[in-house]
Amino acid sequence: MGHNSGEKPRRGRPRDPDAEPRIRRYAVQLLLERGFDGMTVDDVAEAAGVGKATIYRRWASKELLAGDAMAEMFDIEIPDADTGSIAGDLRQVYRDALAFVNTKEGVALIRLAVTEINRDEQFTVFYRNFLQRRIAMTEAALERARKRGEPIRPDADPVLMVQWLAGVLILRALTGEEMPAVEDADRLVAMTMKSVTP
Repeated sequence: MGHNSGEKPRRGRPRDPDAEPRIRRYAVQLLLERGFDGMTVDDVAEAAGVGKATIYRRWASKELLAGDAMAEMFDIEIPDADTGSIAGDLRQVYRDALAFVNTKEGVALIRLAVTEINRDEQFTVFYRNFLQRRIAMTEAALERARKRGEPIRPDADPVLMVQWLAGVLILRALTGEEMPAVEDADRLVAMTMKSVTP
């Protein structure tokens, strides 16, 4: 007679901790190669080496997967910064942003995002939430600066701080105009600082 420890036997394959980042990575790759309509959950699953059920357990639709994958790509390429000064924070974020948008993938992702926002309301909500996260990060950076005693204007607007640079980059991506270079970060930071400090 076998000994029963009271533990339930584990069924199925163990959870793959690397599955989500791998799925997102291949989702972005296929989106850039084929566009939204050409990307399928079947193809993402095959490329990532997972079953479709694994994807649908995490994302209820292809739209949610695509939006999440693109938003994470932006977050990875343009991380939050905490350098010890508001100017330093802006400089790091701007340099990362400019480095990203000066790549073929960066421009393609911006164009894809704009296309999908116009195509599907889900993407509009998703990217509004993504921008809200960026605004919250900027608001936190302003608050840290105030606590350090930096002279931050009381009416410094984190919404406009995010939207003005995003607007420039989106417009240039759509019109094919040359993006600002990474070396332009200091000039763009100086423009932003005029609206942030007295």
